[in-house]
Amino acid sequence: MTDKFPELEDEQSPERRMEGLKALRMFLWLAVVLIGALALFAIFGGERHSAPQQRTTFADTVGGPFTLTAPDGSAVSDQTLAGKPFAIFFGFTRCPDVCPTTLSRLAQLRQRMGTDGSKFAIVFVSLDPEHDSPEDIGRYVALFDTPIIGLTGTDTQLAQIVKAYHVYYEKVPVEGGGYTIDHTAAVYLMGADGKLQSIIDHHEGADASLAKLRRLVK
Repeated sequence: MTDKFPELEDEQSPERRMEGLKALRMFLWLAVVLIGALALFAIFGGERHSAPQQRTTFADTVGGPFTLTAPDGSAVSDQTLAGKPFAIFFGFTRCPDVCPTTLSRLAQLRQRMGTDGSKFAIVFVSLDPEHDSPEDIGRYVALFDTPIIGLTGTDTQLAQIVKAYHVYYEKVPVEGGGYTIDHTAAVYLMGADGKLQSIIDHHEGADASLAKLRRLVK
């Protein structure tokens, strides 16, 4: 019978079956490698492709919702300031040097800008509600002979805006009792859209600061 069907005997021979199994294993191995390569590309190649859309900058994290109290007792929020650029500075009225110097510089820079000086607001936030009432802040900002929005609030309200603007401040005990406050000395320049445009450092020169303010109101 084997003479009548030699091809059947050949297909069922151990050698042919072994070759078939080897081919099948090779096919399966190649399939596993291909699937693994596609999975790695989906994970790492896809992340590289989408990363630019997910990337954020420090400027994107500055600012946000807040509500504080003005000298006349009215509430001022981020929505109150929306639509107009503003320079915001954090300090306290008993500050011996940095605060009055910074607010004086802002007033002088605004004057140098001429009519453009009215295109942005100056905002001063007191970090010392224990000593600075809204009325105290109103009298303080009036000393600088330029419109300044003076604000303060409860500890909870201040914690919200301090977190939103990444402001550092800390009470420091002084000899004889009482305390002073260490705090961020920079001025945040916020665009009309409420996003950080630039920062004026306390040690920055007047011309560089003026250039930043001019860009702010363009």
